[in-house]
Amino acid sequence: MKQFMEKNAGYFYFVFRVVIGLLFLLHGISKIQMLSGGKITLVSLIGLAMIIEVIGGVMIILGLLTRYVSLITAVEMIIAYFKAHFPQGLNPLANGGEPAVLFFAAFLVLVAYGARKWSLDSKIFKE
Repeated sequence: MKQFMEKNAGYFYFVFRVVIGLLFLLHGISKIQMLSGGKITLVSLIGLAMIIEVIGGVMIILGLLTRYVSLITAVEMIIAYFKAHFPQGLNPLANGGEPAVLFFAAFLVLVAYGARKWSLDSKIFKE
């Protein structure tokens, strides 16, 4: 099992990067629906979060400037946690902040390891 995992680590990491990017993109798309419904404005914290989530999600999926984008998205998740969830208590399971914490952890992994296999970063920067 260990040999299989080590041999295919690049594939698993690719799936990890794409799934995280896709889920983050979907969070941004859900905010677009709130924008079109008049519930939020583009010039607001939620509007800025929407832009970061849509553009960041696409860039992470494509593996484009992954380390930089992941750093920005990690910072967004810290701000989201402390602004929206922390006032209801410290425990992310109780205050609804679990997705923000999980995204933050995933983005730290992406900052540390970059895009790797099948990414535009590897094509552009010859990584």
